[in-house]
Amino acid sequence: MSETKKKLLGDPLASNYHLVASANTMETGSLRFMNEKHRNLHGMGWFVTCLFIVGETAGGGLIALPSALSNAGIFSGLLIVAVVAAACMYTGMQLSDNWAILQQRWPEYREHCRKPYPAMGNRSLGPGFGKFVSFCLDLTCFGTACVFLLLAAKNIESFLIAWGGVEIGFCQILIYVSICVLPVTMLKSPKDFWWAVMLAMVTTTIAVSLIIYGSIEDYPTCSRHISYPEFSMEKTFMSFGTVVFAYGGHGAFPTIQHDMREPYKFGKACTLAFVLICVMYLPVSLTGYFTYGGSLMDTIIPSLQNANLQMAVNCLITLHVILALTIMFNPINQSFEELMKVPHDFCWQRVAARTFVMACVVFAAESVPNFGPLLDLVGGSTITLMALIFPCVFNLCLCAGKEKYKGEEASKDEEPVSLSDILEYTPKKKLLINLLVLLMAVIGGCAATFSAVDTMMNLEFHPPCYAAWFTGHLPNSQTAHLDNHGKFACCGEHRNISRFGLDYCLNPFEQIGAASHG
Repeated sequence: MSETKKKLLGDPLASNYHLVASANTMETGSLRFMNEKHRNLHGMGWFVTCLFIVGETAGGGLIALPSALSNAGIFSGLLIVAVVAAACMYTGMQLSDNWAILQQRWPEYREHCRKPYPAMGNRSLGPGFGKFVSFCLDLTCFGTACVFLLLAAKNIESFLIAWGGVEIGFCQILIYVSICVLPVTMLKSPKDFWWAVMLAMVTTTIAVSLIIYGSIEDYPTCSRHISYPEFSMEKTFMSFGTVVFAYGGHGAFPTIQHDMREPYKFGKACTLAFVLICVMYLPVSLTGYFTYGGSLMDTIIPSLQNANLQMAVNCLITLHVILALTIMFNPINQSFEELMKVPHDFCWQRVAARTFVMACVVFAAESVPNFGPLLDLVGGSTITLMALIFPCVFNLCLCAGKEKYKGEEASKDEEPVSLSDILEYTPKKKLLINLLVLLMAVIGGCAATFSAVDTMMNLEFHPPCYAAWFTGHLPNSQTAHLDNHGKFACCGEHRNISRFGLDYCLNPFEQIGAASHG
C-alpha cells in the first residue's frame, strides 16, 4: 500500500474528513475510490441522529392524526397511515444512499454543503432541476414553519386565557414567538443545535403519554355517544396530506445526514426513527378515533376533558414546535445565504439574512386564516414531493450512474443518466417498488392539494392580522372570550357530551369553523 493511501486511510487526525476504502481501488495519480465511505470525525453518531430524526419529524402532525383517521374512516385511514409510513421510511433510506453516492463520486460534498438536497437534484437531472428542488425545499420549510408558528401561537393564546385570563391574541403572540426563536436560528447547522431537537423529542414523548391517558379517561363517557362523519373522498384525500405532513420531515434529512460522523449509516438511523415515530403515532390516533370520533377538531388537544392535562399537552406540543422551528428554518436560511453570497462564518450578513427570512415567515403566518387546511395543503403538495417523489427519482438516477461508471469519481463533463440507463442498471424489484411509491404519491398528492385548496376557498373569510391596522377590528381568531376558560370541545354527534356537564362544553357552532378541516 502506498504511503499516500496509508495516510488517507490510517491517519484520521490529518483532517476532519476522511475516506474509508474497501480495497485496492485507488488509481495512480488520482484519488479515486470505487467503494469509498466518507466520514466526518466531528459529526453525530447514528443513534443520536435517530433521535434527531424523531425530534424533527414527530410533533406538529401528531395532534392532527386522530382527526385525519376520523375523516378517512378506520380502514382506509389505517391503510393510508401504514402505507405512507412504510413509503416514507423507504424513501428516507433512499435519501441516505443518495447522499452517500454524492460524497463518494463528487469530492466537493465531503466538506460543508449548504444545500445537500438540491445537490441531489443537480447531480441526478441537471442544474436546472437542482434549482427547482431548491425552490420546493424552501417552499416546504417555509410552509411548515408557518404551520408551526400558527400552532404555537394559538396554543399559547389558549394557555394564557385558561390560566391567566389574559387576552393578548395570537397575532401578537406570533411576533413574540418569532423573536424568541430567532437567536437559535443563527446557529450554523443541525449539529450546533442538537440539544433543541433532543428536547423536542422528549416533549413529544411526554405529550403522547398524556394524550393517551386523557383519551382513555374520557372513553367511558364519550364512546357511548360517538359518531363518525360520512365517508367522503375529499376528506380521505385531505387525510393523506395530513399523514404525509406527519411523516414527511425529509426536507431536512440530507442536512442532518451531512452532519453525521458516518453518513453512510443514516439508513440505519432512519429505520429505527420511523419505528419509534409509529410507536408514538398509532396509539394516539386509535385512542382519539375510538374515544372522540367525528367530534374532533383540527387537533385532539381541545377534546381532552381534563383541563390540567389539556394545558400540559398544549405546553409540551408548543415547546416541541418552537424547538423544531430551529431546524425547519435552517434549509431556508442556508439557501437564502447561498443566494446572497453570505460568508460561512458568523457575521452581520448572516444576522440580517436570517432576520429577513423570519420576517417573511411571520408575515405569511399572519395572513393565514386556519392552520388545518394549510397543513393539508403543504402535506399534499411540497412535502409529498420532498418525502416521496424526489427521493425515488434521484435514487434511480444516482444508483444507475454509479453502476454505469463503476463507482468512479465523476468527471466534470459527465451527463445525467438517461431513462434507458435507469432501466438497464436498476434491479426490476427496486424499479417496481419505486414506481408504486411514485404512483401513490402523484395521485394522493394531487388529490390532497386540490381538496385542501377547495376547502380553503370555501372557508369563512378571516381577515389577516394586519387588517386591524386599516380597519381597527381584530380578526375573529383574536376575539376569544374569557368565559371559555375551562371548557372543552365536547364529544358526541352534537358536541355536547362532557364528563362534567353541558356547562363545560364550548359552543358547538363556534367549533364548526375550527373543525372545518373535518
